[in-house]
Amino acid sequence: MTAFTIRQIKQQSQQLTDGEAGTALPSFWLTDWLLHVIDKPNSFLITDESYQLSDSELEQFNTGVAKMQAGTPLAYLTGQQGFWSLNFTVNEHTLIPRPDTEVLVEQVLNWIESQPKSLDDDKPKRLLDLGTGSGCIAISLSHELKLKSKHGHWQTIAVDLSAEALKVAKHNAVINDVADIEFVQSSWYDKLSTQDVPLFDVIVSNPPYIDESDEHLARLIAEPISALSAPNHGLADIEHIVQQAPKYLRTDGLLAIEHGFDQGAIVRQIFSNNSFIVVQTVQDFGGNDRVTLGRI
Repeated sequence: MTAFTIRQIKQQSQQLTDGEAGTALPSFWLTDWLLHVIDKPNSFLITDESYQLSDSELEQFNTGVAKMQAGTPLAYLTGQQGFWSLNFTVNEHTLIPRPDTEVLVEQVLNWIESQPKSLDDDKPKRLLDLGTGSGCIAISLSHELKLKSKHGHWQTIAVDLSAEALKVAKHNAVINDVADIEFVQSSWYDKLSTQDVPLFDVIVSNPPYIDESDEHLARLIAEPISALSAPNHGLADIEHIVQQAPKYLRTDGLLAIEHGFDQGAIVRQIFSNNSFIVVQTVQDFGGNDRVTLGRI
């Protein structure tokens, strides 16, 4: 097999990142994949361009590039994805955490920190994450609340219908040293009791919200479609979560939901139709409507 150096790999990879929009691979996918294969730090790409890949490393690199060209995201090749301040294991049973979802985490933390102190601050607070997937939202929130919150102890319930996704989420809680999370297999609220006291102070969710007929779904062949798309123009699961939330939220509790860039107005209306107040939509890093919040 012909020997290749990092410099040659970088030169040949350039054409894969310069293709037409929609077909080109993100440049960092190739460099990050190369670093994963040779198990070296970022600086190695600059300081050791003459490094010669072994036959097995070159074969692994090329196989991975072919898979990425066929639609497999980088995170499924490396098995990990950074989110917020932590690192998460991902596989074909979970969505890959996206930067825009960090807006959801940020808004929930901001709301919690803005709440005035009360006489019952010594009692545990409760947070519910619906459709937890890899657990990135629940674990990130629990991790931050343990470190920074001035409002005492928080207990988190993380729900998902997929048993395989819950295995990944539980693993991610362990590797990130987050213990105060209970994982429940359930279709949204189905396995949760409205008789439990106390109810939840915060409900958060990144549910499926892509229209089932959306042409972009064809490009997302690797990720679980059930976690991406929903009936009724992508609104069915959002409607269910909002409609049922008043049964599970304490008075003045917060509901925060991620949604599509073009769904802000209709999601605000769904919130308002279900007795939520102080309803607002927050934009993501690209300036698109992404997260809607409301109090009951």
